[in-house]
Amino acid sequence: MATTSKWVIDPMHSEVQFKVKHLVISTVSGFFKSFEGTLETENDDFENANIYFALNIDSIDTNQSQRDEHLKSAEFFDAAQFPQITFKSTSFKKTDDDEFKLTGDLTVKGVTKTVTLDAEFGGSTDDFYGNTKAGFEVTGKINRKDFGLTWEGITEAGSVVVGEDIKLLINIQFAKQK
Repeated sequence: MATTSKWVIDPMHSEVQFKVKHLVISTVSGFFKSFEGTLETENDDFENANIYFALNIDSIDTNQSQRDEHLKSAEFFDAAQFPQITFKSTSFKKTDDDEFKLTGDLTVKGVTKTVTLDAEFGGSTDDFYGNTKAGFEVTGKINRKDFGLTWEGITEAGSVVVGEDIKLLINIQFAKQK
């Protein structure tokens, strides 16, 4: 019988970043500073691992507090009613040496959709304290309107204030549990 290994996110060595077009001419970046997650696997190559991830909306940081408060409001994420964004994998398939396709159910503002993201395995090693760590970079793109984030700001000149596509860039370091 295979033994399951459990890994947890090391938040000190991980980050969750997003990018969205502003006025169609530039890009605004932001981070979520509070998140947690686990990875469970029955093998060393991580294929078919089960991955769970949750981030707290209240931890959003776009380096502009007024915008952050607007994003937390009912017009966007509605953090009071939907305090977390969650992801639960349904598939983690190796496509090349260090490349994976990560598919799962993403829930934002009470709406769940299946998304597929790219994951690149950065490797694994032991740290100074004998803890085994593994790193992944996860990238992809989602449409915010698919998740009920439909706020539309239009300038007097008719330009859209916020783009629909959200680019995700997630660097995660997992620590193997003993």
